[in-house]
Amino acid sequence: MVVVIVLGALAAVSLVAAAHWYLWRRLVRDTTSPGGLARRLGTVAAVVLPLLSVGAVVSGRSGMPFWAQQVLAWPGYLWLAALLYLLLALLVGEIVRPLLRRLLERRDGSAGARAEAEVPAEVVVRTPVGTGPGTGISDGSPDLPEPSGPAPEPTPAPSRRLFVSRVVGGAAATAALATVGYGTYGVLRGPRVKRVTVPLAKLPRGAHGFRIAVVSDIHLGPILGRAHTKRIVDTINSTQPDLVAVVGDMVDGSVEDLGPAAEPLAGLKARHGSFFVTGNHEYFSGADAWVDHVRELGLRPLENERVEIPGFDLAGVNDVAGESEGAGPDFAKALDDRDRARASVLLAHQPVVIDDAVRHGVDLQLSGHTHGGQLWPGNLLAGLANPTVAGLERYGDTQLYVSRGAGAWGPPVRVGAPSDITLVELASRQA
Repeated sequence: MVVVIVLGALAAVSLVAAAHWYLWRRLVRDTTSPGGLARRLGTVAAVVLPLLSVGAVVSGRSGMPFWAQQVLAWPGYLWLAALLYLLLALLVGEIVRPLLRRLLERRDGSAGARAEAEVPAEVVVRTPVGTGPGTGISDGSPDLPEPSGPAPEPTPAPSRRLFVSRVVGGAAATAALATVGYGTYGVLRGPRVKRVTVPLAKLPRGAHGFRIAVVSDIHLGPILGRAHTKRIVDTINSTQPDLVAVVGDMVDGSVEDLGPAAEPLAGLKARHGSFFVTGNHEYFSGADAWVDHVRELGLRPLENERVEIPGFDLAGVNDVAGESEGAGPDFAKALDDRDRARASVLLAHQPVVIDDAVRHGVDLQLSGHTHGGQLWPGNLLAGLANPTVAGLERYGDTQLYVSRGAGAWGPPVRVGAPSDITLVELASRQA
């Protein structure tokens, strides 16, 4: 097992080193002069930036002081997002590069042919014999001073290869940084409300229109803090939900470091209360302490248990990551002894437990975890590991809704997967 971990770590380091070498080659070596200041600065950046990213990733797990995590997080994580889109843009540039070079060659060839065609025939000026400088006899033209010294050499134009490298590199950097900048703005602006209507066959007429505000993957940590929580709480309260469901991955850190950042959750307002289930990141951050803390904030943790809400049963299970601590999901405990004539809604952080939900006759499962892929094309990878990446899908008689989440893990950037808080409105077929 140790050998596998070591080999995996070496492979990861080799991959990161190769990516940065390629980046240095295309953005620094191919676009700058040897020995120049720009090349020296670019080379330093190619070494320092990946070190900051490694520091940001390992700082939280290594017990580093929280202030140090905050210092490393912004540059380190943002560089990871920039690295992804720089690589993608430069790979597109590899296709454009030869086409642009061929276009320039064709243009230069056409320009040279035109210039040759426009050169006039040689004009010979004959000076009459016995006239001119030094004879004392004028030919009628004014005497002009002879030029002295060597003629100034023209400044050489950049080579065609250098020009193409600068154009492609500049375009790639502009596209990547603009993408990351806009994606960062989307996260820091806060999630938008998404509204979904879900019909449930067993839901009574009296519960028609019941509204559940679903929020997942808040990811409080060294980047997203108290202001982020406050924006989420204000957005949820503005929807006037009947019930709030926080479906895991609320934090990336300890209660000691992030307790103040979570405090605005005490301001959640819903007629039937606010409920919480653990996500995998809670088990990286001290799940027991966080369960106790959210209870102090007024949220009710559902640890493999169920409560009766007017019109349906609301159940919650621990995340599968809790299995390593003997506190994994227990569907039998949460669902076995209920009245199956009643509609049921299950809170479970990861969509992968949908098969268990189907077996236990759940009508609707509410999940998060995937972030909708967060950084395109991450949605393709998320689709390999999850039955549903985002949105509402049906599995037999069970419906699964997966939120893209309200925050971001790692880079505070989202591309192609905007953050959301979903207002799920339950609909009765008897209404």
